[in-house]
Amino acid sequence: MVLPFERTAGDEIQALTDDPSAVVAVIRILTRIGGWRIGVGLGEVDTPLPVGTRQARGPAYVSARSAVEASRSAPGHLAVRRSGPPTDPADPVWRAESALLVVRSLMERRTEEGWRVVDLLDAGLSNQDAARRLGISPSAASQRATRAAHAEVRRGLRLARDLLAEAMTTAVAADVGMIAAGPATIASTGEDASTGGDASTGGDDT
Repeated sequence: MVLPFERTAGDEIQALTDDPSAVVAVIRILTRIGGWRIGVGLGEVDTPLPVGTRQARGPAYVSARSAVEASRSAPGHLAVRRSGPPTDPADPVWRAESALLVVRSLMERRTEEGWRVVDLLDAGLSNQDAARRLGISPSAASQRATRAAHAEVRRGLRLARDLLAEAMTTAVAADVGMIAAGPATIASTGEDASTGGDASTGGDDT
């Protein structure tokens, strides 16, 4: 994170990032926890950056606030904003939001058993080793991974990361990026627009 997470107002938290992988990771974590609305905003960040995200300013933070508000009624309680709502399917922001919505929907359907086997597989364990660790048969582990859409989510998260990177790059000339998620507003990391796109994340409890 360029600026780490801080509680901003009420039940909101916020951070700033220039790494689309960090944005995707935050969304994954908040989806697993449950009860968070998530907004991703793209835009410039005023420099020099302050020591904390609460003092930072710029279009990225305005976009993040817009995204958090939009997430209240958005599908999956997730929204990506650069200026106004993305409406053009050719817009990288629209495509990034769409990919994140699909992957979030798949993850929200996972049971805790599904998350446990996915954690082990994502850590590099084989299906057989994961089964042994969980005290179940390899067949049962495989079935849990399938029900958890392990393969689909992995590919979807990579796609979302790449599309978000494209959206952040497209925004560089005028914007950087921000993310918001709830019970608190969350802001991801960001960097100066002259060197790359930023994303800020924020959110609040549903």
